[in-house]
Amino acid sequence: MTSPAPLRARHIVLGITGGVAAYKSAELVRLLVQDNIGVQVVMTAAATRFVAPATFQALSGRNVFVDLWDDRVENGMAHIDLSREAAAILVAPASADFLAKLAHGNADDLLSTLCLARDCPLLVAPAMNRQMWEHPATQRNAAQLAADGVALLGPAAGDQACGEVGMGRMLEPGELHQALVAYFAPRLLAGRRVLLTAGPTQEAIDPVRVITNLSSGKMGYALARACAEAGAAVTLVSGPTALATPPGVARIDVMNAAGMLAAVESQLPGQDIFIGVAAVADYTVANPSAVKHKKGDAPLKIELAPTVDILARVAAGARAPFCVGFAAESENVEANAEAKRRKKGVPLLVANRAQDALGSDTNAVTLLDDNGRHPLPAAPKLEVARQIVTHIAGMLAAAGK
Repeated sequence: MTSPAPLRARHIVLGITGGVAAYKSAELVRLLVQDNIGVQVVMTAAATRFVAPATFQALSGRNVFVDLWDDRVENGMAHIDLSREAAAILVAPASADFLAKLAHGNADDLLSTLCLARDCPLLVAPAMNRQMWEHPATQRNAAQLAADGVALLGPAAGDQACGEVGMGRMLEPGELHQALVAYFAPRLLAGRRVLLTAGPTQEAIDPVRVITNLSSGKMGYALARACAEAGAAVTLVSGPTALATPPGVARIDVMNAAGMLAAVESQLPGQDIFIGVAAVADYTVANPSAVKHKKGDAPLKIELAPTVDILARVAAGARAPFCVGFAAESENVEANAEAKRRKKGVPLLVANRAQDALGSDTNAVTLLDDNGRHPLPAAPKLEVARQIVTHIAGMLAAAGK
């Protein structure tokens, strides 16, 4: 995985305050370092009661700072120097006490002083008991921080260490990683509404058997995330997958081609872009059985009927959005894909070899439009998705849309 250019090869300051959720921050450091984002960890004294600084030093490869008077910084001004080259400060977990400090400008330790003296963006991930989060004082502090330009990431609802259930859980490390990357992504699709399809469909033979394909949905979900990172309002119509919904994306689950068509048509009005990534079945069972077929010696005959081509129908509409299609071909990839692009009447089609893409974490694609072919080398699907979004934004700008 690779972060967008504004954050890639840079580093952040990760502040950790006292709370059980501090253990999650170790995984967050691992994810950020894996994404080539340097992490400078700064802990409060309370945080060290939950996780030892040595853990974060090992994961980040950098010294961990706790003491305001730490002399390891050459000029003795860690509260100034540690943030000067950072892309951002992220405090995760951010306790109720620390939110109060930030809201009122208190600076009585290294981390709070660092946040007050920063010249870079500040993001906080609240983590606390539900009653602490819901308390009027905490809500006032959170509102003040938002008014001051601090980005609040979460909290989420769920089980808490105290045994209660409700709002106050820190976002999971993967969610924080995605949110941080999205914060710095260029807003190439700001103000746009994007409708995508992803995953396979399952066409019922009987109550327990289906006809489906090998699509994992990974490419479509990567594109949904990339569009959301680029500032778009994203709706994802998904066939059956085991994938988590990308942050900020509205998801509609469907099972078969007919359900996907109905969902797309219901969501289509007002959309600026439609991206058909889903591997929609070309055929559905014309005569599905209401009861399970019993195994026998005679061959089982199933009648198949063609499904509606969702992309072609959307593209042929009177007020069609900008349409992007996908073509997974097993042979003559570009020729077959270009023929499909022209037949469906879409401005952009993404072509790839089915054998290489289905179920894989990487993809190598060729973008086909009226200006010719634009190959993208093999890369993680999220990186490919971000490049596709950049190409879409460029085509919209060139068309004056």
